[in-house]
Amino acid sequence: RRHGLNPSSMTLELTESSVMTEAGRALATLDELSELGVTISIDDFGTGYSSLAHLRRLPVNEIKIDKSFVFDLTTNESDEAIVRSMVELGHTLSLRVVVEGVETVEVRDRLEKIGSDRLQGYLVSRPLPAVAFEHWMQERRVRTAHDVASRVVHLQPRR
Repeated sequence: RRHGLNPSSMTLELTESSVMTEAGRALATLDELSELGVTISIDDFGTGYSSLAHLRRLPVNEIKIDKSFVFDLTTNESDEAIVRSMVELGHTLSLRVVVEGVETVEVRDRLEKIGSDRLQGYLVSRPLPAVAFEHWMQERRVRTAHDVASRVVHLQPRR
């Protein structure tokens, strides 16, 4: 309220271990935040205290698949099977699925085929200080607006 931020524009990322350490207390707090409209994301999914029973009970909107499953995604069939299964599980539970650690176009393309909703990693951007992030976002807005405008031009019927 103090900063005028709409709760639905905010995502709270929690590691599995932080939620499972005090599950009862965490559940009550997460329920309150969820009711406000805050998106709740389980970070590093699949590496800690994964419990489908807990995942089912928590007011979670999103899971973030840990980067350890992504490093060998294009060369290791087991890693691809695990990521594919986690994406399918997330979608079956009506959760958005974010995959961390995406560093190459090949991995991005494979994740797109698997059906990941969002990507995070150096392919998108390295971590940035706040001022550099603002500049990066502004460049993205200009580039996106230009891309949209050029697509609109191409979609207009020729005379």
